[in-house]
Amino acid sequence: MPSGVRPGSKPKTDPNSATPDAAAPLLASVSATDDVSDNPISPPDKSFSTQGNAGEDASKHDQSHLPLSSGLYLVATPIGNLGDITFRALEILKRADVILCEDTRTSGKLLSRYGVKTKRIAYHEHNATKMRPEIMDRLGKGQGLALISDAGTPLINDPGYKLVRDCKAEGFNVTAAPGAASPIVALILSGLPSDHFFYAGFLPPKTMARKKELARFAPIPGSLIFLESPKRLAASLADMAEMLGGTREAAVTRELTKMFEEVRNGTLDELSIHYAEAGAPKGEVVVIVGPANEADNEPSPEDIDARLIDLIKTHRTKDAADILAKETGLKKRDLYNRALELAKSDQE
Repeated sequence: MPSGVRPGSKPKTDPNSATPDAAAPLLASVSATDDVSDNPISPPDKSFSTQGNAGEDASKHDQSHLPLSSGLYLVATPIGNLGDITFRALEILKRADVILCEDTRTSGKLLSRYGVKTKRIAYHEHNATKMRPEIMDRLGKGQGLALISDAGTPLINDPGYKLVRDCKAEGFNVTAAPGAASPIVALILSGLPSDHFFYAGFLPPKTMARKKELARFAPIPGSLIFLESPKRLAASLADMAEMLGGTREAAVTRELTKMFEEVRNGTLDELSIHYAEAGAPKGEVVVIVGPANEADNEPSPEDIDARLIDLIKTHRTKDAADILAKETGLKKRDLYNRALELAKSDQE
């Protein structure tokens, strides 16, 4: 818990974060979410059962003392609030022979909170190649291994998929205990369309590489999800506004499920200006960019002419019109007639 904040008290918030100012009409909502580790009404879990009917003696179904079946268990952990973990996840963590952690010290807070004493071994991108043979050996001996990340769902934005791929290739069982994932939490809190979305992870830190990557994402017909460093947020938002369109709706989310959770909505232009002036925010940041308006995707007459002229150089007029019709969704007959006009004017 941040210093100076007592359990149960409301955190102090920047009034501008909750109320849009006149210069940048942004909508921001701030919710105070108690960290379960400091919440007296959420005591540590001492006994739980994932089986049995309500009213039955839970001790009859408590299997926390029994070893897991052999295999790799991908276990989601909270992204902030320690209460966001499932009974099944805790049972797996208690019964596993070993827990593979991205950082054993970071995971230690959660595990000690729930009395999980299972042996922890570090497994991350820097030691993965070295550790993988040992992991495969343990699985070969019939052990049940749990894989967790520092926060959220394993394999989302980490190289754990290589371990899963190797396990499947060797015929070892792989299953998951699903749970929190910050990209999905950010999306559902953003209020932006969620029927189609694309998770892009972190953008490149350098401006030119970042713009090139954003240009690839621009045509995607859905919401875009990005993770970003607070220090690079303003620069990335400016590049998004330039490459994706400044009028596109977006949301910047931070500290999800934590006490100072914040969701700030606006256009990319508005958000870019706000964070350029306000400076880098604190905490983990997820940016959601809504889908482009269909009108924004329609090419201008000048763009159409330029593309037709270019295609006519290497294709028959009919074929050029057909290609551009597929690229733009415009009527082939209209494009063909325009191509004839351009060819005629070029001959005059």
